[in-house]
Parts: sequence; C-alpha cells; structure tokens
Amino acid sequence: MACRVQKRVSLRRRLHILRVLTNSNNINANIINRNSIANSTFLQIHKLKLELENLQREHENLVATRRYYISLLNDNVNDTKDVKIKKIRAGAFMVKVTCEKGDGKLVAILEAFEKMCVNVEQARVSCENGFSMEAIIVAEDQNLDVRDVNEALLKAIGKECGEKGLEEVDNHSNL
Repeated sequence: MACRVQKRVSLRRRLHILRVLTNSNNINANIINRNSIANSTFLQIHKLKLELENLQREHENLVATRRYYISLLNDNVNDTKDVKIKKIRAGAFMVKVTCEKGDGKLVAILEAFEKMCVNVEQARVSCENGFSMEAIIVAEDQNLDVRDVNEALLKAIGKECGEKGLEEVDNHSNL
C-alpha cells in the first residue's frame, strides 16, 4: 500500500513539473487532465522541434550566404596581380606585392631577388586573403632600376609550378 502511495505522489510531482513546464492550465490531477497534460507536453515538444528545424535551416542559409560573399571577396582579391615599388634611396626599394594564393609564390619572389642580387632588409608576408608581401630591399648594384625590379617580380608571381618546370626544361633544351 505504501508503494502505491509513493507512486501516486511521484506521478503527481512529475505531472506538476510537466504542468509548469508546458504552462498547462489543468489544476486537477485526474485521468482526463493527466492525458491533457501529456498531450500539451507532446504538443510543446513538437513545437520546439519545429522551431529547432527552422533555426537550423536559417543557420544553413546564413552559412551558405557567408560562403558566397567570401568567395566573391576572394575572387575580387585574387584577380589582381599588383606590384608597387617605391625607391627609398639609391639602391634601396620598398616593394609591395599582392596576388592570388599559390604554392611557391614566396619562393619565386625570393629567387627573383637572388637573381637581381638584392638583399632583403625587412619583410612582412601575409596569406590571409591572398598572398601579400611588403619588403625593403637593397641592391648590391646601384644601377638597378624600378622597372627592372617590377618586371622581375611580375614574372616571378606569374609563374606557377607547371610553368616553372616548363621553363627549366626549355632552358636545358637550348643548351
């Protein structure tokens, strides 16, 4: 008998909790009200499930929109190959390079610097929205011109891995 009473008290406690959670107006705890509390609980769960699905759809739409705009930004940034060179003093230049991301861009630029016989005093490189580099270079040869540096860097950033391999093959075949 005590077990039955404990079960009823436990059931009433659970129903009271459900009533509070679902904002049910049923005050009495008879069988009809128990069913209506259960129904309102299921209805509340169904509404929450629909709301969650709606929020997930909105989230997916926002993520897709974000990806689209990021791709547009990257396309606009990546289309430019820009080299700006400013002469600081005799034989010293400030170099700014921006182009699309790619394997070996930094290596190609450093090889171009080596071919021109220039030393890099200071450099800052970023690959966040494409490749960009700012550097201060000093030429061993004082006769180096801005146009020479510009052409060499444009040639270096224009190279891709496949093109570089082809040029090396062409150079060996000419020998």
